[in-house]
Amino acid sequence: MFSKLALRNVRRSFRDYGVYLLTLTFGVCLFYTFNSIEGQGAIVYLSQSKNPMVDAIMTIIDIFSVFVAVVLACLILYANRFLLRRRKRELGTYLLLGLSQGQVSRLLFLETGIVGLISLAAGLGLGVLASFGMSALTLSMFEMDVSALLAIKFSPAAAGKTVIYFGIIFLLVMALSGVQVSRARLIELIHGERKNEVLKPRPLTVAVVQLVIGVICLIGAYAILLTFGMALAVAVPFLCFPMLGLGTLGTLLIFRSLSGFVMKFVQRRPGLYYKNLNVFTLRQWLSKVHTTYLAQTVVCILLLLAIGITASSIGLNNTLSSMTDGEAPVDITFWDYYDVEGGDEPMDFPALLREGGFDTEARLSGQNSITLYRNNPEVTGFERGEEGPVQAVLALSDYNRQLTLLGQPPLELAAGAYQVVEASPLNGASHWRYLVVEDGRTQGLEPICQCWSANYAGQAEEVERAIFQLTAPFETTRSIYSDSRLEVYQDMMGNKILVLFLGLYLGFTFLLAATAVLALQQLSQGADNSRRYAILRRLGAEERQVAKSATQQVALAFLLPLTLALVHSVVGMKAANDIIATAGKVDVTASSAVTAGVILVVYGGYFLATALACRRMAKNA
Repeated sequence: MFSKLALRNVRRSFRDYGVYLLTLTFGVCLFYTFNSIEGQGAIVYLSQSKNPMVDAIMTIIDIFSVFVAVVLACLILYANRFLLRRRKRELGTYLLLGLSQGQVSRLLFLETGIVGLISLAAGLGLGVLASFGMSALTLSMFEMDVSALLAIKFSPAAAGKTVIYFGIIFLLVMALSGVQVSRARLIELIHGERKNEVLKPRPLTVAVVQLVIGVICLIGAYAILLTFGMALAVAVPFLCFPMLGLGTLGTLLIFRSLSGFVMKFVQRRPGLYYKNLNVFTLRQWLSKVHTTYLAQTVVCILLLLAIGITASSIGLNNTLSSMTDGEAPVDITFWDYYDVEGGDEPMDFPALLREGGFDTEARLSGQNSITLYRNNPEVTGFERGEEGPVQAVLALSDYNRQLTLLGQPPLELAAGAYQVVEASPLNGASHWRYLVVEDGRTQGLEPICQCWSANYAGQAEEVERAIFQLTAPFETTRSIYSDSRLEVYQDMMGNKILVLFLGLYLGFTFLLAATAVLALQQLSQGADNSRRYAILRRLGAEERQVAKSATQQVALAFLLPLTLALVHSVVGMKAANDIIATAGKVDVTASSAVTAGVILVVYGGYFLATALACRRMAKNA
């Protein structure tokens, strides 16, 4: 009997409160997706390359997973508390029919177990697909063919970890539900739905003063952030704490002032105030803002964190990509620091490769050898510029061949002139400054080293492996060093994936928490308004007007914290982009577009689900 009753209650609850199942499923999906990264293509590729960032990524993901689990546990407990509050009358009826409190607790235990199994199954299934999408996203950042690593895979380790964490959460929910029912009195359960929110009128002067003070606090917080920058504000506590305090206080005061400010503002416009059901809609919405301004402030801050972290991680990811080309303009570079005084001759790398059976014509798309000389001011005529001395001198013909290898136009020098080059045309020495002179002026200069650069034709990893096999014996007998674009790229990819994973992990977590809290609050208000909707119908309100009122209340509740969070995020992203720009170019358009898409899908999805549920409640009232 209990099993049948539990199944019936679960079906009914999901019909009216599908947001609860949606939150549980998304939570399981999110947790599984980011804990299954060990088997995703990008991490597999980095593991095969023995990249040290793999262990760091897995360790940091494990640490943050504990934090995410705590956030999701609080969210699930909040959602379960909401469901119990809506079912107080039902639970009281069970007690009136003769069930003991222990039997009611047992019923809730079975219902929570069924919900947990359904959400775990649906979340894991969705998580497998999401992990495939995450793998495709990260593999798309690689500038080489790694499509063989893209496949839908199930991670038993991640699934086991997800089941353990969420099993503990559901057991905690079961225990707290039983305790709450056992301590509740019958009269409280029967009349629990009749408690109304009281809208205490506030003087317009008080509301306006609160609004003005809130705006001043936000302007002060923005001024500190934009003047001193995010890095300085975080590093110096006496700047950080006032900035955060002013921002939080300003947000709180703005939400608190709305119940008095907006009401007086609209009441002075009778054409708007008394149109359709605007009186009812506005008062019901403001009653919640009046009593839940603290929750609205928390939701706004969570949305700010979600938007800021997601956009910053994507922006920094694009910046790291642009840095790769600067660090490694060509595929491979060898530096041969030969001993001139000892009679050494510069290494002829193309001849060495051909002797080992390496076809340089077929496996290299281009190559160039450059001799680097030590600067002698008496010969070159250059001693020291405004930026300091140069590290090496290049012959104009060598430098122009290198530019041709990079696909850049050649440099032209007037007779007897020279040119200081800031950007390095060689791997591994982007911080060097070169002096380019006419070929004849290098005659009396001392050679520093021989530099050979090449670009690959074909599979980069195979070509590079063959080159290293042929040059490895000479690295022990000569001072030969190599710089590989592939190695720089792999190191950079580790940092990119770490930034992207953590940013999306935390961003999705905060976004899920904010939207779920908002949705549950609106479902609670929709259930509270059921009797009021019935009264409106008896007073002659049309069905269309009642449904529109329910949708408008949900829209206002979702738009208010999002609007203020967007204002905060614009200022915050300006400060964050200033820091990211110090490392490279910031692609604001790409990061903003991706973040907007994420907000639209998750936030918009919750809004639609909540609005439809509230409309159904109004219709069935």
